[in-house]
Amino acid sequence: MIKRRGFLLIVISLILALGAAWVARVWMQARLNANLTPTEARMQVVAAAMEIPFGTKAEPRHLKVITLPRSAEVGDHYEKIEDVVGLIAIQKVISGEILRKERFADRSAGSTLAAVVKPDLRAVTVRVDDVVGVAGFLLPGNHVDVVASRMVNQRAEAQTVLRNLNVLAVDQTASQDKDQPVVVRAVTLEMTPKQAEVLVKAREEGKIQLTLRNPLEDSDSELVAEAVPEPAPVPAKTVLKKPRVEIPRPENNGVTIIRGTNVHNSESTT
Repeated sequence: MIKRRGFLLIVISLILALGAAWVARVWMQARLNANLTPTEARMQVVAAAMEIPFGTKAEPRHLKVITLPRSAEVGDHYEKIEDVVGLIAIQKVISGEILRKERFADRSAGSTLAAVVKPDLRAVTVRVDDVVGVAGFLLPGNHVDVVASRMVNQRAEAQTVLRNLNVLAVDQTASQDKDQPVVVRAVTLEMTPKQAEVLVKAREEGKIQLTLRNPLEDSDSELVAEAVPEPAPVPAKTVLKKPRVEIPRPENNGVTIIRGTNVHNSESTT
């Protein structure tokens, strides 16, 4: 009898605890919605149900819908899962993150890399080795400068021709999840058509070298370096000539005779 009474008390305690938790939840929800008007109480946004790697095609299993107050500023977001399915993630998306339109691209045609390239830009691949490729520490998502070198009048000249280029892929890998150095044979860079012309010209005229930039560097936004001016010619030394002094010759061969204070000039006869 005592055991049965103790079990009954435990059951009643659990029921009361669950009821108290439910009442507290309802009370908190009412408090949160107390200051919201009926017309702008809630809105639905699409969030990531799991991590979406870079370059991955969004599927329904990657997505979920959450409810937020309409006063929340979440940016340019999606409201329906159907609007996101089939799009390509151009950046890594973490679990629970609200999906924004600027982080997805439409894969209407072409490969995944083609969908990642920003509008009005081009993807150009250059051949590299372990030195040009920064010893394998060059990974997708990094930014680099391009240094071109060539021989001019039997002298080597080097110049930074392109700045702050985004690395789209190394070899055939576009994933940004790797953080270990990998020796590659080709690097795909994102640039404008004009920059692509500069890169191809520099590669044909000589050699190119990639230099890795610090991701936190806040430097100039100029992408194409200006031409290095030619050194000014050294002026030739000017030799100063001594002025020629002409000594006047006497007009005649006469003889001057001085006697005391008297001076007498007489011309010589031949």
